[in-house]
Amino acid sequence: QVQLVESGGGLLQTGGSLRLSCAASGRTLHIHNVAWFRQAPGKEREFVADISGWNDNTKYVDSVKGRFTISRDNAKRTVYLQMNSMKPEDTAVYYCAADTSHNGDYDVWGPGTQVTVSS
Repeated sequence: QVQLVESGGGLLQTGGSLRLSCAASGRTLHIHNVAWFRQAPGKEREFVADISGWNDNTKYVDSVKGRFTISRDNAKRTVYLQMNSMKPEDTAVYYCAADTSHNGDYDVWGPGTQVTVSS
């Protein structure tokens, strides 16, 4: 099995930066893609970014393009989300998720980390 734990969340001002980490443990060779999701108060969970386990290709939701960067360090078994030029609408609980089934489903999730951006 695979376990994921997020870290790096916090409170910051508009325009600031944070770097989130998603540390994987367990049978990490089973991981395919890794993604970041977020859920703001009163809103549906939304996809933020993902990274391929094979070639490091990345994808982003339009609202974070040019501001957020997802990356992976295989030696540290960690995926990162660098968040720059942050806005109040980025406030949410951020989750990382992994596809270990290779069928397109994100079947392993971390517990989440809170990110709050004040105006």
